[in-house]
This record gives sequence, structure tokens and C-alpha cells, in this order.
Amino acid sequence: MTTTNGNRKILDLKRWEYVTTAPVATQAGAFIASSRQYKQQQLYVRSNTEAYLYNPSEDGFVQITSPALAGTFGGGAAGVAGSFSTGTTVGAFTLTATGGTTTTLVTNQTLARDLRGYSIQLVGGPGAGDTRVIASNTIGSNATVTVTSAFSSSPTVSTTYRLITPVWYVVGAGTLASGSFKKYDYATNTWTTLTQTGLPATIGTDGKLLTTPSWIDSNYLNFASGTATAGAATTLTDSTKNWTASQWINYQVRIISGTGAGQIRTITANTATALTVATWGTNPSTDSVYAIQGNDDNIYYMGNAGTAVYKYSITSNGSWTTLTARGSAPGAGLSAHWIYGATDSAWTSENAIINGRRIYSFRGGAGAFLDYYDIPSNAWTAAVTYSPGVETFTTGSKYNYIGNYLYITKDVTNRLFRYNLVTQEMDGWTSLLYTQGAAIVGDTLFDIEYTDGATEIQYVYFLLNTSTALLRQMVI
Repeated sequence: MTTTNGNRKILDLKRWEYVTTAPVATQAGAFIASSRQYKQQQLYVRSNTEAYLYNPSEDGFVQITSPALAGTFGGGAAGVAGSFSTGTTVGAFTLTATGGTTTTLVTNQTLARDLRGYSIQLVGGPGAGDTRVIASNTIGSNATVTVTSAFSSSPTVSTTYRLITPVWYVVGAGTLASGSFKKYDYATNTWTTLTQTGLPATIGTDGKLLTTPSWIDSNYLNFASGTATAGAATTLTDSTKNWTASQWINYQVRIISGTGAGQIRTITANTATALTVATWGTNPSTDSVYAIQGNDDNIYYMGNAGTAVYKYSITSNGSWTTLTARGSAPGAGLSAHWIYGATDSAWTSENAIINGRRIYSFRGGAGAFLDYYDIPSNAWTAAVTYSPGVETFTTGSKYNYIGNYLYITKDVTNRLFRYNLVTQEMDGWTSLLYTQGAAIVGDTLFDIEYTDGATEIQYVYFLLNTSTALLRQMVI
């Protein structure tokens, strides 16, 4: 029987309910980083040496290997999930298969977990462009992945691939050193040190990491798609389009099928009908079906009581680059969210799209200011006007993004709000009737989605300040 959500506003009041308690209480800097893939696993990092995975399907935590982060744990520590995995390999966009059949791919990785239900993407060589659900896999070196439906061609040693499985990126606090920035790979159950060069010499106060993934929940998130009408060494043309110039800068374009299938490139410029990218391996042609998506390669960091914003390339593992600074520095209790799912036509219109291009950030620091960063133009819009714009946020405030809304906890007052990104309005949302501890920085608000066919039911989860208590509330 298909699930039906019959709850109605006013008639059905929102209620917080306890779920399982966390193994250890939150402390300053502790955070939860949410994976929006299949099992919706949540990474809870509590200190330099303590990390846990929360599985909402089972409502339970399990401890994982120590992150062994450098520095002194506290404010400024942050984490975020990416959308694809290259296992223990660093500074690479893809992995290379060691063989396969129509329904299997032999990896070059040592897999440590059962990955059934997750997916695998073939990027180059035989089968390029295919994305398949994983039916099973072996455990150990050169693990074999079996898929639920056959590849278009049998993978060979020329096939490159990516695992669409959880991988989390974590920045520690304190004095910057090797080991301050790491990734945790779910498939291989490993922590790997990444480059921290270019980040601030000391990380503190409060900070946020975020990504712009191409894969959300169980499928690709496409902002536009079509079939090319022409292609050249660095362009893809679709003469049926009427885009605004430069709107797609820093998104990515993926060739889904046809000539050049599997290729993914960052968009560096666009006209009304053409995308400019780095040189294609195979030029697109008139049978090339493409999609424009969030950029899998980018990670952003902001906060640290400074105006600087930093960007990291996953596929190069090179130095962090400094972007245009925001006009005013954020403080404790800031937010940062990539907005991709607003439903209003002004946000979804392909020719002047807003979805996918903005990062919204409340400044915190006991202020009510909201700014946003525009990714294509590398520019900030400061002090967005919203109503009633009176409530302030500081240490203890937590944030979560769903669709048209940002959900916000105010410090440790137990009051929550909902900010409407489309109408620019702030509403009271609910109150929490449970005791919290002392206010601390670090985001521990997240959402879990229950899906049954066309029915989607959202829950907001909250791991309380200086507490082990984890609660959830249905979004009505």
C-alpha cells in the first residue's frame, strides 16, 4: 500500500519525538554532516578522535575509525558530504577498472562494506555514460561490483568509473597542519589526509563546509538538459536554447549518452546557446545528450570570523583558492547552504535560473543579517532584506535546508524558525519542549526523507546543544 501523508496544518500540530541518543554528548565544534544518498547516513564528528555514523533506517549510531585530526578541536571544525567516491585515491576524478562483464565491474579498490543499493557511474571507455544500481559486491582487494541491470558494454581495463557512495570531507580546528583536512570514505572505511594549503593558519570561532553535488538522494539533479546541435574542442552548442550569458559558469555539464558519453566538464562560460569547457576528450556531436548539474569537484569553506571564502578542487587536491570576500565577517552561529531545490518558477526557469547558483549564509554573531554568494559571478550580495528580520542568531544556533526553506534553531532558546527563500519571509516554526545544555557552535540539525513512490515525507532531526538527546519532527 502506498503511503499517504494526511497531516494538515492547524489540524495536526507538529510534535518533537525522541529517537536514539547519541553515544557521547555534543561539545564545541561537534557537527553532523549529512549524506543525501540511499541510506542517508549521517557522520557525527565529536572530537579529533571520535566519529560515528548514524543510520536513520535503524535509528542507531556506530563508531568508526578515529579521524585523527590535527590541531585542537573546537569552533571552526566542519564537515560535508560529497556525491562521488574514488576510494583511497586522492586528487583523481575517476578510478580505473581491472575487468568486468556485462553485469560486473572489477574495481582497483579494497572495498570494506556491502554497497548494495548505492550506484556506480562509468565515465570513460567501454560502457561510458552508464549509471547502474549496485546489487552486491565482494569485500577485499580488487573487489567485484555486480549491478542490477546490464552495462551497455562490458567494462575492461580501459573503463574509468566512480562510485556514487558516501564520502565526507572534514576540516578540523586550531593551528593548521597536515591532517587538518581529511576525507572519510564509506566504501573503503578509510580516512585520508588531503591538502590544507591555502586555508587560514588558525581555524576557530565557527565555520562551514559545503559542496554542490550532482547526485541528490537516488538520482542526478539536473538543472537543464538537451541534445547538442553541434560540438567542438571546447564547446557544446544547443541552438534550441536561450540562456542568459554566463549563468552556467562553475556548473558542470555531463554527456549522458551519444558521442562523448560519460564526459564531465566544468563550464567556464556560456552564451545563449553554447557552453564553453576545458578540452573534450571526444567532441560532442548532434547525438550527444547532455545535462547541466551542480559541480561535483568543488568544496567551499567560510567562517572563521573572517570575510575570506575558500574553494578546493577534489580532483586536483591542490591548494585552496581564495574567492571574493564577503562584505562583513560572520561570527559564531553562522550558516552556509547551497540552494538547489526551490520550486518557484523564478528559481527554476532554465533561461535565468537561480537554483544551483547561490550559497545563502546567515552571519550569526548575534546579528540578523543574511548574505548570499553567487557562484557564477563570484560575487556577494550583502544584507538581504527579509521580514521581519528581527530575530538574531549566535552560538548554539543550528541550520538545515529543505526545498524552499531554511530551518533554524535560535541559540538555546528552544525556538525554531523557517526562512522562506522565495518570499524572503521568516516565520516561527515550532518550539522545543526539552532541556538543552550550554550553547555551543557546530551544526547538528539535519533532515531525513521518507520516500514511497511519489510520497515524500521530511523529518528535521536535532542533536541538542551539549547533550546526547536526538529528536525529530515531521515537516507538515
